Amino acid sequence: MDEHIYKRHNKTLLLYHLVFPLKYRRGALNSSSGVSLKDICVEISERYELQFLEIGYESDHVHFLVQAVPSMSVSKLVTLIKSLAARELFKRHPEIKQLLWGGNFWTSGYYANTVGKYGNKDVIRKYIENQGKENEYQKVHLEQLRLF
Repeated sequence: MDEHIYKRHNKTLLLYHLVFPLKYRRGALNSSSGVSLKDICVEISERYELQFLEIGYESDHVHFLVQAVPSMSVSKLVTLIKSLAARELFKRHPEIKQLLWGGNFWTSGYYANTVGKYGNKDVIRKYIENQGKENEYQKVHLEQLRLF
């Protein structure tokens, strides 16, 4: 399930938690369209280098736990899933278009977070600090990313 991906020159385990709200937060998903969404995602994973480890939904948004390769950026991953899933859901469930005027299934936004199997931020920081001899380690930077 969440095994490493081996390529010619790298080994990765990149997991993303993605959340996509439906347009206007309309409650358009139900058990039938939920099954279709799962089937569509399985088809996507067969065509592209990504794996859906978990898919869950409420009527107005969807959560994905996805594993991907490093050559696929998060924005490319999101665009791929959103576009293919929306197109196929509209084909398989034309009644959804009646609930979502304007022809868009998803909002333009999304939530994305990386997921670590082998440690959280504090564990990784401690690992880096303990490399080599502890008394030789010099922390040169510690700051939260700020977007301007």
